[in-house]
Amino acid sequence: MGFLHEGHLSLMREGRRRADVLVISIFVNPAQFAPHEDFDAYPRDLERDLDLAREVGVDLVFTPGDRDLYPEGYQTYIQVEALQKPLCGVSRPIFFRGVATVVAKLFNIVRPHVAIFGEKDYQQLVLIRRLVDDLNFDIRIIGGEIVREPDGLAMSSRNAYLTEEQRPAALSLVQALRAAQRKVEQGESDARRVLKEASERIRSYPDTEIDYIAVVDPDTLHPMEIVDRPARMALAVKVGGTRLIDNMPLVP
Repeated sequence: MGFLHEGHLSLMREGRRRADVLVISIFVNPAQFAPHEDFDAYPRDLERDLDLAREVGVDLVFTPGDRDLYPEGYQTYIQVEALQKPLCGVSRPIFFRGVATVVAKLFNIVRPHVAIFGEKDYQQLVLIRRLVDDLNFDIRIIGGEIVREPDGLAMSSRNAYLTEEQRPAALSLVQALRAAQRKVEQGESDARRVLKEASERIRSYPDTEIDYIAVVDPDTLHPMEIVDRPARMALAVKVGGTRLIDNMPLVP
């Protein structure tokens, strides 16, 4: 959605490595924002984005306007029924309908052979893989590793909203995830205990409000009570007015 950072650029470099022609889209998609969310305030800087894309070696930047993708009378939307409901889907019920719809439209317009999405938006990545399988798109979906700032915070365009005073609270997300990884590696298999410790760590900062913390199956996103095989821990937390998400694998 633009306001590019090193996380986005890492996906582009991977695309440059894999492809003869590298295309990116920049589009702040109104269909995935509820009326009370930050569509109008979402950070935008197209000229800076274009400069960064040139430096990485992008061949084509597709920057449609709202009316290009959603003309007057538009009424067709895609829903990935089960995967859109848990995690972010609980508090953002229209979000993944908007994601699935715009990604399908971009795929039909650009016709890529390979498409690369970051693992920071892990639920989105799983949902897009299901979308591609279910609708028979001839596209290979690649997940790009999470890129973090030097202090560990997952890179996000919304990090620009954080004040210096809120930074320690924001870092509690990655600290909780890393602590959970260590516990599982050391033999903890009870997801409830892992989640309780993570919640306590995050709630120790007064600026935080937990949307969700969950341990889920990496493919179905179903909750896991016992971590006896690889799992994914995902969370969403408001720090002040900024909603942050992050995730990590848990491997016993």
